[in-house]
Amino acid sequence: MATEPGRFIPQELIRRKRDGGALTGEEIGFLVAGIADGSLSDGQVAALAMAIFFRDLDASERVALTTGMRDSGTVLRWDGGPVLDKHSTGGVGDKVSLLLAPIVAACGGVVPMISGRGLGHTGGTLDKLDAIPGYDSTPSLDTLRAVVRDAGCAIVGQTADLAPADRRLYALRDATATVESIPLIVASILSKKLAEGLDALVMDVKAGSGAFLPERARSAELARAIVGVARGAGVACEALLTDMNQVLGRTAGNAVEVRESLEALAHPRTADPRLIEVTLALAATLLRLGGLHADEAAARAAAGRALASGAAAERFARMAAALGGPRDLLDDPTRHLPAAAHVLEAFPAETARVQRIDVRAVGVAVLELGGGRRREDDAVDHAVGLTDVAALGEEVGPGGRPLAVVHARTGAAAELAAQRLRDAFALGGPPAETPLVERVA
Repeated sequence: MATEPGRFIPQELIRRKRDGGALTGEEIGFLVAGIADGSLSDGQVAALAMAIFFRDLDASERVALTTGMRDSGTVLRWDGGPVLDKHSTGGVGDKVSLLLAPIVAACGGVVPMISGRGLGHTGGTLDKLDAIPGYDSTPSLDTLRAVVRDAGCAIVGQTADLAPADRRLYALRDATATVESIPLIVASILSKKLAEGLDALVMDVKAGSGAFLPERARSAELARAIVGVARGAGVACEALLTDMNQVLGRTAGNAVEVRESLEALAHPRTADPRLIEVTLALAATLLRLGGLHADEAAARAAAGRALASGAAAERFARMAAALGGPRDLLDDPTRHLPAAAHVLEAFPAETARVQRIDVRAVGVAVLELGGGRRREDDAVDHAVGLTDVAALGEEVGPGGRPLAVVHARTGAAAELAAQRLRDAFALGGPPAETPLVERVA
């Protein structure tokens, strides 16, 4: 997508958007091409992002920006189908992708899941998978195609071929405090997802204290915006709002979340019910959107059978092995996954029920242990994290149930994390009730 010199004047287009005017699809295509090929300077890209941040984009502009970014690189094509995927806006302990991709593959979907790394207090799917020895989370496109052909799914990272305009724009948004713009968030999410060549997409939009956008109304606005743009780009899409007022599952970290996910695939009846419910709700929606089942009930039943029968576990095992991981990973995950040297139960000062959790603070505690990044280029310690995390309404106290079990590299780091958890958990009366899953768009 090379720009044509003299066709448009970038600063005049930026000026028009800054002043609240609308841009045509052709003009937006010119700007996106300039972002991708470098003919727009960093200052011009940053100014454009700031203009969009304050002036927004209308529906047609949002579709044009997203499809332009999608088309700035390779758009994948697949045999068979339907081609299906899910995207989460991110949370603490959100390991749904590790379960959903193999479940949907076992039900007949083709799942080329392009995922991201963690930044800030939320964990990243690729960081979790990097805890598996030998797992190649950034394979070539040829390898990606071969793995999807064999296993039905592959969870990998964005390659240089996919939506290159997004990589440059996101880096400049991060540096210029324009990350929280809904049209820019939508374009960033969907340009990568649509480059997968999808037939259908389900969005898992988190709401609550551990979410990227904690306010429920703001999360619902984002969900509707994503669905509108995806449909405008020709992809079937729906969004579910899921609760992030407590950790999803019982772990937060990288290796610890992989271990919990593998145990859920192998023994779903003993897995955390909230994790299973969110996973099956999203999987059922995706199977219905992709035309594999006519209604939600049939799709939900199929997803449940794929999980209960071990078919999903077998798909995950094939995927992991094909991407370089151990062939016996599901048989003995503890032997392969890294473990931290110091383990500490974090107890509160008194015995009481969990009334409220600052889930963002829990995620920050994992980050401080080394399980996340303060900067984009930081190394991640895959062994550290939290297990046995208490849920809302559960009784915790000295000599009883801990707030969580801390896994750390040093005793001092474990003690600091334990104090962070005591500050993050409020004890007292019954917790406020919020729906676990809500269909919003």
